[in-house]
Amino acid sequence: MKMLEFANGDTFHSIGLGTWKSKGNDLKIAVKTALNTGFRHIDTAAVYGNEEVIGEALAEVFSEGKIFREDVFITSKLWNDAHGEGQVLPALQKSLQKLQLDYLDLYLIHWPVAFKQGIGSPSAPSDYIPLEELPITVTWKQMEKAKELGLVKHIGVSNFSVQKLKDLVSKAVIKPEMNQVELHPLLQQNDLLEYCNSENILLTAYSPLGSGDRSSQMKAEDEPNLMEIDSIKEIAKKRSATAAQVLISWNTHRGSAVIPKSTSKEHIISNFRAADVVLEEEDMETIAKLDKHYRFITGKFFDCPEKGYENVYDEKLEVS
Repeated sequence: MKMLEFANGDTFHSIGLGTWKSKGNDLKIAVKTALNTGFRHIDTAAVYGNEEVIGEALAEVFSEGKIFREDVFITSKLWNDAHGEGQVLPALQKSLQKLQLDYLDLYLIHWPVAFKQGIGSPSAPSDYIPLEELPITVTWKQMEKAKELGLVKHIGVSNFSVQKLKDLVSKAVIKPEMNQVELHPLLQQNDLLEYCNSENILLTAYSPLGSGDRSSQMKAEDEPNLMEIDSIKEIAKKRSATAAQVLISWNTHRGSAVIPKSTSKEHIISNFRAADVVLEEEDMETIAKLDKHYRFITGKFFDCPEKGYENVYDEKLEVS
């Protein structure tokens, strides 16, 4: 398994278990299966509503005495309704309590979007707080405090553009250590990868397989299927791998972490074994030609021009 390293020398597995949309006993079994398979990297978020289940699974595995807390890299994320002054630490403590943990390995600002406290999903412009009123820097100072207090080992962001990262880096005392974004062959985000590499900010790829199980409201008509791309299938056949393993391996070959989600034992084991898939330079060159800047997670569900939220990824500023 390829390891990624933070500036302080802390390392973690490049392939982790994603848990977005996973719930209940299926998730509990999946987490335990993943850990017993060899996974040592679990990703969740407050808004997923599954931290308690993951906490139960972790506690049960740790109690067996074969896998220890310090062996597992655990990420959670701050939801949009807890950006305000004095709100980050209580939200973090709530996540820790649900996860039955004393600390997180990584805590991320989930989106560069702020809601009023208690708003899970906005239904009106009045639910939003403009970033002019509540800048990311206010939230970030509290993230820095969480790290200083030892409640989290590393802090970062998710769904941040180059523009937003540059602004935050210029004002932060502790620079973001991670940016979790959608990454796959149809959305390669090379400019973002280059910038993050230049600033020693790691990247984690979400929806690396296309997130085909997300709700129909979030799907476009006739959207592509990453695992049905001819060249991906050809590379998979050539490397004695599955298409999913090629997609996962592609991210690790670019130096990114990647968090494929599954509750299927067969797929969890297969995803873990993607670590053994070696892509040659010719494979990477072939995949490089697939980029269409196609997003499965468009971010349009946060569009609220009245409160300054439009084009959350700053695409017009980054894409010519």
